[in-house]
Amino acid sequence: MNPKNVASTRFETSRIMTPDDANFLGKVFGGSILSLIDLAAYGTASRFAGNICVTASFDRVDFHEPIEVGELVTMIGHVSFVGRTSVETTIEVHAENILSGTKRHTNTARVTMVAIKDGRPVPVPRLVCETREEKIRFLEGRIRRRLREVHQAERERRFANLRDASDEELDRLMSSDDLG
Repeated sequence: MNPKNVASTRFETSRIMTPDDANFLGKVFGGSILSLIDLAAYGTASRFAGNICVTASFDRVDFHEPIEVGELVTMIGHVSFVGRTSVETTIEVHAENILSGTKRHTNTARVTMVAIKDGRPVPVPRLVCETREEKIRFLEGRIRRRLREVHQAERERRFANLRDASDEELDRLMSSDDLG
């Protein structure tokens, strides 16, 4: 499997936001943006891996500014980190008011995808990081993956402690800021 450089993983897609995308306040529904991010992550990861890729996790997604119905939303993706079978994609979301020409960066999301063939995870190519920034983003991705593992283990430990707690201990925890 031939390694691929970060520049070759660039993926871009755009879509006009329509009234079907609106929430109850008349702005673009966050779920519509998440769906577009997921599709861009699929395109980025699958093209890189040469296989179908499925979503394993979304990293934190913050909505910095509302997106208006009628704006052109562009998703720009690239591969920022790879494991053995996983591909972390970084998706930048930009909204453009077509009439005024103003553009805004509204979101950045990281989505981890897993390459699948015949229903099983398969290895992905190695990612070649050529610039200082690409190397930093790759190492940040490695840190994010490790922190997710640590967080998951800590969460499972704390939840187990709650399930094992006595009713008295649960009542004490309910009336305090101590989360065990």
